[in-house]
Amino acid sequence: MEFSTRSIDGGFAEPVIAAQGVFRALMEAMARPGTVHALPPLAAPPAPLTAEAGAVALTLCDHDTPVWLDPELQGSAEIRDWIGFHTGAPFAFTPAEAHFALVSRPGELIALENFAQGSQDYPDRSATIILQLDTLAAGAPLVLEGPGIETRARLAPAPLPRHLATQWRQNNARFPRGVDLVLTAPGAIACLPRTTRIVETEG
Repeated sequence: MEFSTRSIDGGFAEPVIAAQGVFRALMEAMARPGTVHALPPLAAPPAPLTAEAGAVALTLCDHDTPVWLDPELQGSAEIRDWIGFHTGAPFAFTPAEAHFALVSRPGELIALENFAQGSQDYPDRSATIILQLDTLAAGAPLVLEGPGIETRARLAPAPLPRHLATQWRQNNARFPRGVDLVLTAPGAIACLPRTTRIVETEG
């Protein structure tokens, strides 16, 4: 397969150091749900894939992890080539086949139950959904409880998938199965692991 120059450009300038930094931020965000962690613009993927979502993809995806792209991202040959060149990851034809999903339009996302949920014996065979958001601080606040949260945490991401609070309660009920969310926004990331509960929405 031949790749265009645009597909080759925009990866990590220092792959090992950059991937370690992004992975550390992801692990901290997963361990402390609702906390926001800075993520510098380490990658420069083709639009509309953002630098933050691109950096997460470069860090997590490889030839063993099928990736699903939402319709907007799937429609860009440059994005498909960029991900293919830099990660070697195959593309999943359906959400249920994907280990990771990249979503540029969260408000139009299909229901979370359509993504790989894992099994009781292998809950790790579920999908991690990477959402491109406009903000983690200026949306309608979510009040969070669960492991890694001392009392309650508040996060205000936007835009979010439709009926997220209801969908997330259903996701909690499938534990240990269920999906995890990585929320990316300009310069930052946060995470909602399946163990986190949305106990209240404000606004």
